[in-house]
Amino acid sequence: MAKVLEIGDPAPDFTLPRDGAGSLGLKNFGGKKLVLYFYPKDNTSGCTAEAKDFNALLMEFAETNASVVGVSPDPVKSHDKFREKFELAFPLLSDEAKSMLEAYGVWVEKSMYGRKYMGVERTTFLIDPAGKIVNIWRKVKTTGHAAEVLKAVKAM
Repeated sequence: MAKVLEIGDPAPDFTLPRDGAGSLGLKNFGGKKLVLYFYPKDNTSGCTAEAKDFNALLMEFAETNASVVGVSPDPVKSHDKFREKFELAFPLLSDEAKSMLEAYGVWVEKSMYGRKYMGVERTTFLIDPAGKIVNIWRKVKTTGHAAEVLKAVKAM
């Protein structure tokens, strides 16, 4: 099992395929604050609400020199449709192999109606321009979450 990441730890490096085309990695955000949010699945009610909330505040994040990036195990094609449908203006990374999800400790055993399964624990990491984790929100409830993250970014 991967080490549980804590505030002050260096953010694990990554390079993943993104919506549209190409790939993005941690190195692409050097010198910027990075809001890295992990979500279970495109087009589900909670994930859609969370994406729309981050999207609505995107200009305010940009004003603080912060980028927002969403990550899920969905394929790039799904991200393309999700991003287009809701006019999302930030990148979505596809981690079908779950290597980044595991490195960040968000691929966990979950339980629903007594059935155990593996899935993404909705989690957000705030990473400083030097690549250190400065805040972590685990088991996120989507309502008001993007605004809470923005407040933390502004306080940096």
